[in-house]
Amino acid sequence: MDPKLFLWFTEYQTKDLALSCRVTRTLHSEQTPFQNLAVFETEQFGRMLVLDNVIQTTIMDEFVYHEMITHVALNTHAAPKKVLVIGGGDGGSVREILKHPSIEKVVHCEIDGAVIEASRKYLPEISCALNDPRVEIIVNDGIKHVKNNNSTYDIIIVDSPDPVGPAEGLFCASFYRDVYAALKEDGIFVEQTESPFFNRDLISRLHQDISGTFPLTRLFLANVPTYPGGLWSFTMGSKKYDPLDVDVADLPKMNTRYYSPAIHRTCFVLPPFVKELLK
Repeated sequence: MDPKLFLWFTEYQTKDLALSCRVTRTLHSEQTPFQNLAVFETEQFGRMLVLDNVIQTTIMDEFVYHEMITHVALNTHAAPKKVLVIGGGDGGSVREILKHPSIEKVVHCEIDGAVIEASRKYLPEISCALNDPRVEIIVNDGIKHVKNNNSTYDIIIVDSPDPVGPAEGLFCASFYRDVYAALKEDGIFVEQTESPFFNRDLISRLHQDISGTFPLTRLFLANVPTYPGGLWSFTMGSKKYDPLDVDVADLPKMNTRYYSPAIHRTCFVLPPFVKELLK
């Protein structure tokens, strides 16, 4: 059948690059107080969450992003008990965090409650841990939350959309200083920091801002097919622990599909063009 007869969703990833996916059904669409929210059923990636016409997560490849933004830090910290997730309304980061038996509480702070509700209904594989009794969901601004919670968290994970609109304030030096204050004395912070192909200047600036706040800063990589360029970066700021000092032979076996003890080490091996961004 002629593919032109089908509905296609297109994300314009840059002004010169687009990614199109064939859509079989529109499951949900609404304008929230913060953004346009949609859930599509696609042929290639399964169900897909889209905010302001930008792909946030899909059933096919979500495990890569959610495993990497969580387990690298959780297996670096000596004994994480209390974790804050800012953003990540789909619940995937919460699901991965709760795989660690030391976790006593996860505070999930998402500014747009509609994302949580849509994910509960249409992405149950991802949002399945949101009803766990260890999870406290706060529908509020994560920037305000960290300002009001000094020395509270072992780990803070910023699972945010691109740095535009409501998420823009999550990518600046003043926010990183507040995150530092909200962490305990041995705390760790992780944020998704975009594409090393298409966000080079942003990665350089963020690395400078984070390294100006934390005594140890590490950038690591993972492959997420639906994100621009397919290669995605994460940046860790740590008060004490270095992920490169972890004895990977001692890491516990986990139910993961991308993250592994070997990946824990190799994700920090950066191609020269990425190293250049950190100078």
